[in-house]
Amino acid sequence: AVSHVHFGGGTPNILGAGDFRAVMEHLHAAFRFGPQTETAVEIDPRVLSHDMAEAMAAGGVTRVSIGVQDLNERVQRAINRAQPFTVVRRAVDLLRAVGIDRINLDLMYGLPLQTVDHVLRTVDRTAELEAQRIALFGYAHVPWMKSHQRLLDGLPRADAQGRFDQAAAAALRLVCNGYRRVGLDHFALPDDSLCQALDAGRLRRNFQGYTTDTANVLLGLGASAIGELPGGYFQNAPDTGTYRRRIAAGQLATVKGIPIDADDHRRRAVIERLMCDMTVDLDRFGGTASFTAELARLHDMAADGLVRVDGAVVTVPEDARPLMRAVAAVFDAYLPAPGTVPQARHSQAV
Repeated sequence: AVSHVHFGGGTPNILGAGDFRAVMEHLHAAFRFGPQTETAVEIDPRVLSHDMAEAMAAGGVTRVSIGVQDLNERVQRAINRAQPFTVVRRAVDLLRAVGIDRINLDLMYGLPLQTVDHVLRTVDRTAELEAQRIALFGYAHVPWMKSHQRLLDGLPRADAQGRFDQAAAAALRLVCNGYRRVGLDHFALPDDSLCQALDAGRLRRNFQGYTTDTANVLLGLGASAIGELPGGYFQNAPDTGTYRRRIAAGQLATVKGIPIDADDHRRRAVIERLMCDMTVDLDRFGGTASFTAELARLHDMAADGLVRVDGAVVTVPEDARPLMRAVAAVFDAYLPAPGTVPQARHSQAV
C-alpha cells in the first residue's frame, strides 16, 4: 500500500478543485491506499479557496504545509511575496474547518533585509497558530541556478554570522513556545509523529526533508520530479512539453538516472543517521576501516568543537547542531575533495 503522498515542488493549489479531485481519483485507481496513508500538500495561503480546501479534505489530504517565510512587510516586498498574517491565519482556520488539522508552517531566515527581530516576531505570531510542525529554512541565494534571484543582488542580506544568529534566535524562541527540535531545521510539538519517530530511532530524511515515511521506493510524478528505487535515482523530463508528449505517447517520462552501489547505500545511511539522530555508530556500516579518510577529517573538525569521535561513534554536539550538514558532508564521496576550489553549485551550510 502507498504509505505517503506528497504534493510539492511549488504551489500545488494553483490546480482547480476539480483538477485536484481528478488527480486523487487517478491515484486511488492506480495504487492501493490504506487508513495509515498520509497525503500532504504544500500550499500558498494567498490563493487557497474554500472549494480547494474541501477538495483536499474529500481527497484524503491529512497534512498541509503553508509557506510563511517572514511576516515583516519590508521583507515581503523585497522578495515579492505580500502575505499578511491574517492571510495565513485564514488559511489555517479554513483547513481546520474542513477537518485537516495537521498543519506545517515553513519559515525562513537569511532573507534580504531580514533581521533577528523580524525572525523573532514571525516566530511569535506563527506560534499563535499552534501548528504541529514548523520548518526553519535558510534562504539559499543561488542566482547561478535561479536567475530571478539576480534581482535581489543589490539588497542587504545577513552574512554567515548574521544568518547563524537569526537561526539560533528563532530556534530558541520555538523551543520556548513548546516545540522540540528535530534534526537540522524542523520543530514539532511533543505529541507529533515526527517526535515519536525521533525517540524511536525511526526518523528518516528524504527530498522533502524529515519524515516518518519508511518506504524504500519513491515514485516521482510530474515534470522534473525525482524518484528513488533501491538501485538508484531517476528524474522525469524537467520541461512540461516533453513530459506531456511522452506521457501522451504511453512512454515513461524519465530522462536521466543514477545507479547506486553498496558504498553509496552505506554512505547514505551514515549521512541520514547523522542528520536525523546527530550520532552514528560506524560499526553498523562497515566499521572505521571503511572511513579512514573521513575520520581523519572529523578529528580535525573535533578540534573546533563541531563533532566528537569516540571509537566508531560519531556525534554532533548540541552546540554544533546548525553545522551538522558540514559534518555529514564529510561522508559524501561526490563532494569536491578538501583543498580544491569547487564550482559554485550549493547554498551556504547555515
